Amino acid sequence: MSQPIELVVIGAGGRGGRAYASYALRHPDEVRIVGVAEPDPIRRERLAEEHDIDDSRCFTTWEDLVAAGQLADGAIVATQDQMHVGPAIAAMEAGYDVLLEKPMAHTLEGCVQLVQASERTGRVLQICHVLRYAPFWRKLHEVLESGVIGEIITVEHRENVAYWHMAHSFVRGHWRNKALSSPMILAKCCHDLDILVWNLKRPVTRLSSVGSLMHFRSENVGPEIPHRCTDGCPIEATCPFSALAIYVDYERTMPNARERLQAAGLDPEAPNVWPFTAMTHDVSRAGRQHAIETGPYGRCVYRCDNDVVDHQTVLMELESGASVTLVMHGHSHEEHRSMRYDGAKGTLRARVEPDEIEVHIHGGKSERIAIERSATGHGGGDEGIMRDFVRVLRGEIAPLTTARVSLESHLLAFAAEDARLSGQVIAMAEYRAQAEDLARAMA
Repeated sequence: MSQPIELVVIGAGGRGGRAYASYALRHPDEVRIVGVAEPDPIRRERLAEEHDIDDSRCFTTWEDLVAAGQLADGAIVATQDQMHVGPAIAAMEAGYDVLLEKPMAHTLEGCVQLVQASERTGRVLQICHVLRYAPFWRKLHEVLESGVIGEIITVEHRENVAYWHMAHSFVRGHWRNKALSSPMILAKCCHDLDILVWNLKRPVTRLSSVGSLMHFRSENVGPEIPHRCTDGCPIEATCPFSALAIYVDYERTMPNARERLQAAGLDPEAPNVWPFTAMTHDVSRAGRQHAIETGPYGRCVYRCDNDVVDHQTVLMELESGASVTLVMHGHSHEEHRSMRYDGAKGTLRARVEPDEIEVHIHGGKSERIAIERSATGHGGGDEGIMRDFVRVLRGEIAPLTTARVSLESHLLAFAAEDARLSGQVIAMAEYRAQAEDLARAMA
């Protein structure tokens, strides 16, 4: 039996430490975590303890880890968006194959640098477009590939972000401000754009976009509303974005959460799971209460330094003439993605959570396909991408996608943001040519 693939983790937060490294705990015969770089001592020590990592292979910075020489076959890089380029390129140059959390980078220049580094060093650079690896999205791709609905004429794809998730990640959290992270259309929808690239195959020729930050603005409340939910806010008891309702008395926001936590073997009184782990290391009720009284997640959603959109629509025309509409917004009553593909022979409608696909043939039969949903993250996508990354490193399979293919979804996201801000229609051939010019200038 082959030895487990050895990996190091750069960034041991929710994605690196919990979503990806935890795969090794469930599959110790396949992979072993042998090193970690993480500035937060609690996260670093927790990962080291879980994976029995020697102190000599625990580092505060990624620079120190890389300077120690190649410690493993591959590296998981899951730092914050603006910190992807440096460690990923350094790891590839040091001999590591790299699994890189999305988005690739928060700038087009960074994305180009990453692709160049992968091709220059010959190292695998697999971007965490985890939806490709989930059973639902694989089945959707399979049905479309079969040609059952004929040539695709038009597509509607919706990323419906739940109101509390919007408040958590894009108003109070790490992705609230473009200068600190990246545009929301990149941070949230590079997944969706990658799925569209994968399914539709034809390049986008023209793109336009509209959207703005409408709701989470200071002018939408009066002066009597304080800066924190815990500072005697007169509307806290009825506000859907109350930090108390989301993080402490969470059943006000998520009525079935207690039962779901218990079913997953977690303590409802100290839910050691996202989004609670994103706000504090102490997930007890007292710890969560303290976090919202003192930290960023207790701020009023109308009093934050957020500037990313809360809704955006992207309209694309493909080389085939097909039209595609992508709608992203943060005001859904529930978290889900939904889509409709209309073809010359039929219509496909699908929805994530529940994972169902309906195919209606013009003048013919209809079929409903239910896909069993995985309990792991992103409907099984987190587990699936780790499984594939390990098999790629073992030489058993080729990567499902490459860094250069992943670049296309990022190009579309940057183009969408440019189109939204400028009010112009983007000619994608010219936009891609600019990226190639940039690549040549940087080479």
